[in-house]
Amino acid sequence: MSLYRFILGLLTVWRITHLLQAEDGPWDIVVRLRRAADNSFWGKLLDCFYCLSFWVAAPLAFLLGESWLERALLWPALSAGASIIEQATNPALTALPAPFAEDPPDDIHHGVSQEKKNAD
Repeated sequence: MSLYRFILGLLTVWRITHLLQAEDGPWDIVVRLRRAADNSFWGKLLDCFYCLSFWVAAPLAFLLGESWLERALLWPALSAGASIIEQATNPALTALPAPFAEDPPDDIHHGVSQEKKNAD
């Protein structure tokens, strides 16, 4: 498989997945499709970029791969690549989490209680 075909497949998976999961589409066709799917299996699938990219990648892997082994490896690779592109281009996913700071212990200093230190 050429690098060109892999990148073409990768961008195709990302584009179709992004259209189905996050965009309205022309004349709001895609948003109506998502609303019609509501809370069904299909609706939940359309809500999750990562799940949807896995299934969008399947037919492309079949078309692009030249052997069954290559197709089997391409399927998750195309989905993973689309997920990486989504994380890199979606500002909501690239936001850093809030910093975490553990509260200092109240009465304990290195495993010795304050009362025991005062007694010594």
